[in-house]
Amino acid sequence: MILGPKLLLKLVKEKKLVEGLAERELTTPEGAGFDLRLGEVYKISGSAFLGITHRETPKIEKIMEYKEGELRTITIKPGEFFLVSTIEAVRLPLDLCTTFIPRTTTFRSGLFLRTGVAQPGYEGKLTFGLKNEGPITVEIEMGARFVFVQFHEVVGGTQYKGQWQGGRVTTEKREKQI
Repeated sequence: MILGPKLLLKLVKEKKLVEGLAERELTTPEGAGFDLRLGEVYKISGSAFLGITHRETPKIEKIMEYKEGELRTITIKPGEFFLVSTIEAVRLPLDLCTTFIPRTTTFRSGLFLRTGVAQPGYEGKLTFGLKNEGPITVEIEMGARFVFVQFHEVVGGTQYKGQWQGGRVTTEKREKQI
């Protein structure tokens, strides 16, 4: 079952389900979820290793971040790939998980968002892959709405114990997976 905005706003107020929501989402959310905003952009470099028991993700460099009251934009050329994080952070109880859907204006502009699921018990900012797969250069403002989050009820689940808890973006070295 997907949760609707009335229940979500109650959970935001009582349980801090989502922190840092824009005023628009707090007063007039649309659909069954919330729009989230672009908070940080990272360039990746180096190499990565994804093994059976160990992993090491690429090095990252923060190249842009949202600062309230400052107009900042990033230009994304065709073929460029970045990691991006939201301004907002979630605090998921054990009976909820999330899925993410790019806003239609995101993909209508040629930007493709690589998303996943935030599992029950996850807390922190959300990180996605963002690639310009279109033929044109796209300029996006920091703080712009770019992804939509939906919350789903989980029955009989378990708590997320992964190493990405808290919203970290990359590993510092090769590490054993838990």
